[in-house]
Amino acid sequence: MTTMGTRILTVEDDERIRASVKLALETEGWTIEEAENGERAIEIFSQAPTEVVLIDIMLPGLDGFEVCRAIRELSDVPIIMVTARDDTNDIVAGLEAGADDYLTKPFAPKELSARIRALLRRARAAGPALSHLRFGELDIHQDEGRVSAAGHEVHLTRTEFNLLCELANNPSRVFSREMLLERVWGYGYFGDGRLVDVHIRRLRTKIEQDPANPRRVITVRGLGYKLQP
Repeated sequence: MTTMGTRILTVEDDERIRASVKLALETEGWTIEEAENGERAIEIFSQAPTEVVLIDIMLPGLDGFEVCRAIRELSDVPIIMVTARDDTNDIVAGLEAGADDYLTKPFAPKELSARIRALLRRARAAGPALSHLRFGELDIHQDEGRVSAAGHEVHLTRTEFNLLCELANNPSRVFSREMLLERVWGYGYFGDGRLVDVHIRRLRTKIEQDPANPRRVITVRGLGYKLQP
């Protein structure tokens, strides 16, 4: 079911693609804000933040990566990056810039809608039962959406926070990439393991003293990831 009142910002310089995306999403009941370039996107979002942002990588002026980073400084809103090719470097760069997910052109409107719905479900999910978890110098205040490491506040995106909470609520349990795609992103069969790998790497850079030799978020070779108590 579509949540009424949901506003989505689409950032795309190709007027034909922008119009088709708008039509497809409006059919789902969402309100669409459009920007033809990065500067306009940041202006629109600064004035009235939307619930989801869809950003094309190849934009005139500011590219999609720069727009993503700028919006991420303002908000933890779910961001989907769009790339014209299935290029690992572009995908990883988009996720490293702070995007929650990506789509490769051409994409089916139903797939785009499914991705948006999944991100919105996670963004609006009820808070977890256990409000405070502590693992050594790592403190997770789930009800407040706050994390600190060695006494210092750590800023996580919404997806990074959800990923950490999923692991922390099940310490020592090994999660496969497929399980994390289902639990954190809300889908599995059409998800990409790179989403998990990049977000795990970003999470480590923020909560581990030595991200190259993590002590908390551990890789279990051939199986997945776990949080070490």
